[in-house]
Amino acid sequence: MTAETVAVVVVTHNRAELLDRLLDGLAAQTRRPDAVVVVDNASTDGTAALLASRSDLPLQVITQDNLGGAGGFHAGVRAAYDAGWDRVWLVDDDVLPAPGCLEALMSVDEDCLIAVREDLTGALVEKAAVEFDLRNPLAIHPKRATVDAVYPDRASMPPLVEVQNVAFEGFMARRSVVEEIGFPDPAFFIFYDDAEYAVRARRAGHRIMGVRDAVLVRQLDFNQQHDLSGWKGFYMYRNLFVVHLRHGENLLVRLKPWLITLAVVVLSPLRGGRAEARNVIRAMASARGMRRLTATARPPR
Repeated sequence: MTAETVAVVVVTHNRAELLDRLLDGLAAQTRRPDAVVVVDNASTDGTAALLASRSDLPLQVITQDNLGGAGGFHAGVRAAYDAGWDRVWLVDDDVLPAPGCLEALMSVDEDCLIAVREDLTGALVEKAAVEFDLRNPLAIHPKRATVDAVYPDRASMPPLVEVQNVAFEGFMARRSVVEEIGFPDPAFFIFYDDAEYAVRARRAGHRIMGVRDAVLVRQLDFNQQHDLSGWKGFYMYRNLFVVHLRHGENLLVRLKPWLITLAVVVLSPLRGGRAEARNVIRAMASARGMRRLTATARPPR
């Protein structure tokens, strides 16, 4: 295992201060990364100057238009794959790995892993689901129990915990996984690109294991509440629908997006207006065109 190489993929947009702390954390790893691919989604806040000033890491910088987290991780994973690295570790710019985080991940002989997140107080905030249900048509949201709902703290966890979905805030995969299932789908822009990738990996027969001793600290509060009537609400609805349309395990689950759309439209007068209804109608129309995996996300030939 120790002979395997690893590239870290980071996506950033206008968060130079957070990115700088992350890069400090990567430079302090007991097992230093072989490459750090930073995808800069058109930052305008001094990120370029920061990256140019760092000489303590093997940086590869990709600058592109703002294609969202999904487009950023797609570009970064493809670059790491093309460079031939054995493993790729995806991290967001607002996390900070403990010094032994990467070493703990690299010591585990599994194809798919996640580091386990905590907040600045040390409280466990790992939201990866131990159950991601695409069988039950009555489950409005497929994410069921999460790691931090099952275990009160890190000390209560076993060394490895199997999970069924991931966040691209500490997910690691071997090159063989990318060869088999392809790349993160850039069409998602934001939200659910990581969950969809995890479904693909599990459908291909790969377990995803959370590594208790791989500590990843979130620098910002964990806020999963979003305005469903705003622009983020469109992506949350659309991409949730795409996951169901692509991966629903029976007809009723694949019909669930239509039922959610109908319910939101019918209840919109009681939920504060029509903006959310317009969002969900647009989301359903767009999701229908995304039933198939985007061509650039398919496995490399």
